[in-house]
Amino acid sequence: MTDIAQSTSGLTVGGSVKGVPSGVHTTDEARKRLKKRYSTERRFKAYGIGAIAMAISFLVLLLITVVGSGLPAFTYNYVSVPLNLGAQSVDPANPAGASYNKIIRDGLKSELPFASDRKNRRVLYGLVSSGANILLQKQVVADPSILGATKPVAIPLSDFADLYVKGLITDKTRIPTSGAATFSQTNGLVTITSGKPEFKEILASLKVYYEREIELLAGKIEARGRSQVSVNAKNDSLADRLESEKDPLVAQRLTAEIEGNKAALAKIISVLEAQKTQLKTLEDHLSNIGKGGTLNDKMPSFFVQANGGTVKVEKVTPTSVTGTPFIPLSSQTAIPAGKWHIEELETPQSFRKFSDKEIAYTDYLISKGAVENEWNSIFFNAGASREPEMAGIWGAAVGSFWTMLVTLSLSFPIGVSAAIYLEEFAPKNRWTQLIEVNINNLAAVPSIVFGLLGLAVFLNVFGLPRSAPVVGGMVLALMTLPTIIIASRAALQAVPPSIREAALGVGASRLQAVFHHVLPLAMPGILTGTIIGMAQALGETAPLLMIGMVAFIVDIPASPVDPSTVLPVQIFMWADFPEPAFQQKTSAAIMVLLGFLISMNAIALVLRKRFERRW
Repeated sequence: MTDIAQSTSGLTVGGSVKGVPSGVHTTDEARKRLKKRYSTERRFKAYGIGAIAMAISFLVLLLITVVGSGLPAFTYNYVSVPLNLGAQSVDPANPAGASYNKIIRDGLKSELPFASDRKNRRVLYGLVSSGANILLQKQVVADPSILGATKPVAIPLSDFADLYVKGLITDKTRIPTSGAATFSQTNGLVTITSGKPEFKEILASLKVYYEREIELLAGKIEARGRSQVSVNAKNDSLADRLESEKDPLVAQRLTAEIEGNKAALAKIISVLEAQKTQLKTLEDHLSNIGKGGTLNDKMPSFFVQANGGTVKVEKVTPTSVTGTPFIPLSSQTAIPAGKWHIEELETPQSFRKFSDKEIAYTDYLISKGAVENEWNSIFFNAGASREPEMAGIWGAAVGSFWTMLVTLSLSFPIGVSAAIYLEEFAPKNRWTQLIEVNINNLAAVPSIVFGLLGLAVFLNVFGLPRSAPVVGGMVLALMTLPTIIIASRAALQAVPPSIREAALGVGASRLQAVFHHVLPLAMPGILTGTIIGMAQALGETAPLLMIGMVAFIVDIPASPVDPSTVLPVQIFMWADFPEPAFQQKTSAAIMVLLGFLISMNAIALVLRKRFERRW
């Protein structure tokens, strides 16, 4: 042993081992090749890990985006308003015939009595949903026990009021104060004065606005100046051509073109002069910003909260502001430092559809504790609606149920029967091979082609009802059949031939061997393929658009022949609406649809793991 260890210890210069003959696998070149191969393998593993990490990152980003946008839609804000539901307002014998719209408006007026004129009341009434009267009517009809007295009832806010309460309309910044404040009122405007420069941040915002407007206006003036030079040059060129032109018709055309350019040039000069005047005015305002200025709707809005009131700032100096009291001050007595503050609404009023006055009224209701955030039951039990706060997914969910029921009823028995015949009974010849190739090809056909087939055959030839789950289910069944057939054949092929041979050996017929032995063992794989095919069908949109299931359906479908839509199409329609609240509902509906798809795939995974047999 010692001699062997000594004979194999150490390497010679050529890379060979002492006592071992040199060969092709022990040279330096062989080690370099081996090192290169290992390096290639490590790079390949790194590429694979990187690809998986990138896929996971994109998936996480998608989920964060969808969940972040959709979560606010699962709750909704309601305002609790004292409503007069006594006999003088609602007839107990006919509760459905009462004017609930008037009842709600009277309750709002009692909460904000200072909104007395017609313009302010219109703003106030716009804070609640236009469908609040319908919800209140349904609530009273369902529970007449709430009649008989004036009691607080929760009324859904409008979509923009709800978004504002959730902080999705504009960001608010509270600006503290360090000095006392005095008040004076003249011609409906309130002036707030402080001994310290409390309003310097408002002036800073005004200065930024002036600088931005000056920069934009200077750019417009420069561009219009270039247009002026271009038109002048073009007219000079046309005038030169006119002098040498002999053809009277061409000369007439050139003259008309020159006159048109002169008119355009006069308009350019007029606008240019007006812009220069506006620029001079803005520059004067900017140079005198230390003395104060006037705010407008293109810059952030500022509120002063003091003595229980809200004043919108319209004019500002370093030590005083003047504005309109949206919420009246309870008194005009001076207040010490720390008892009043300034609020900045970062999004300018001209850039949002929720006005400053609506914000002030909403904040007033919030300060009274009248606004509550609750689970958005409307989203889960209502059908389609043009109003975002009244729209729900229940109609689409029921439509998806009927559509999937028709799809499963057609595709499962037909697909499994076709797979059993092709795998167990069909002769192996050229025709069956052609059928198998076409089934595999159908699995790759774009889904919209099946929609065109349904439009041409089911609607135009057979005359089936448009926008009905029965037609949608038939179209999706055609699309799902190849998936089910392929999965079922694979499950049947996975059953060992010994099962068939054993059944036939004890005297069973071919049909008995298949249905009593082979099919039960293949059923977990068949169910897995069926569920995956159904999950694919549940998420389809294109074929259903072709057969009219994009129609606006308010009622909940009661049968497969009633007009309806489905969840993917509902998502498609909501995504096209401009209202921000519908964008939230789109993401929330996507979350619901993803929940169904994940559940179906999880069921398929459990079935495969639970009943799968390894041979």
